[in-house]
Amino acid sequence: MSEHFSRTIRGSGPGLLLAHGAGGGVEANFGSILDDLALTHTVVGVDYPGAGKTPRSTEPLVLDDLADELVRAGVESGLDRFAILGYSLGTAVAVRTAVRHPDRVTALVLTAGFAHPDNRLRLALDTWARLLDGDRMVLARYATFAGTGQTYLDSRTAEELDESVRQLAEVIPAGSPEHVALTASVDTRAELATITAPTLVVATTEDGLVVPALSGTLASGIPGAELVGVRSGHGIAVEAPDEWLGVIQDFLAKVG
Repeated sequence: MSEHFSRTIRGSGPGLLLAHGAGGGVEANFGSILDDLALTHTVVGVDYPGAGKTPRSTEPLVLDDLADELVRAGVESGLDRFAILGYSLGTAVAVRTAVRHPDRVTALVLTAGFAHPDNRLRLALDTWARLLDGDRMVLARYATFAGTGQTYLDSRTAEELDESVRQLAEVIPAGSPEHVALTASVDTRAELATITAPTLVVATTEDGLVVPALSGTLASGIPGAELVGVRSGHGIAVEAPDEWLGVIQDFLAKVG
C-alpha cells in the first residue's frame, strides 16, 4: 500500500515530517507555513488514503500503518532521524510514530491534538460522519461553526464567510469517512508516558472541536512536554499561521 501514498518533499536540512488531520491533507493543513518550514528543514509529508493524490482505501485505516508510512517516506527521502509536526488526528499519528520508532524521532510538535476523543469531540465526529452522506455545503457550514475560533469568525464579513464555506465544501477529501472513523477510535493515553522525545504541545485556545483541555491532557501525559497556547480555532493554519510558525520554529531551534 505504501507506494500509493502521495508525498510532499520540500527544502533541506534536518528532517521534519508532517502528519495531517482528518479530512485534510499536507497542503490543506500545512500549506500556509510549508515554505517557511522548508527554509530550515527537509520537510516530508504524506497524504493519507483518500486525501491529496492518494487513492481512497477500501479498508478501515489503522494508526500503526499511517505511522509506519510516514517513517518510510522520511527514510526513503534520505532522513535517518526527524522531528514530527502533527496536527489534529496527526498528533495521534505522531505519538504512535514516536512509540514505534523511538530511535528515529528527535522531537514532537503536537497541535490541536488529543490522546482520546472526549464526549464533545465524539459527538462532533458522529455528526461529521452523518453529514458526509448529504449536502457538502451543510457539512462545510457545520465544520466552520464547530471549528473556527470566535476571533477569526468576528473578523470576517458575511461575504468572506460564505466564500470560505464554499471553498471548504469543494475540497472535502473522498477519504473523509475513513479519516473520521479512525479519529473516533484513537486512544494513545497509555503510550504518552513512554515518549522520550522533547515535545511541544500547541493548544488552539478558541477551538470548539478539539478543546484546549485535550491538549493539556497530552502535555501532562508526556514527560517534560511543554504546553503553549495560540489564540485560534481548529483551523490554525488559516486563523493564526504566523503565531503557529513562530512557536514551531522557536521550539525546533531550541531542541536542535
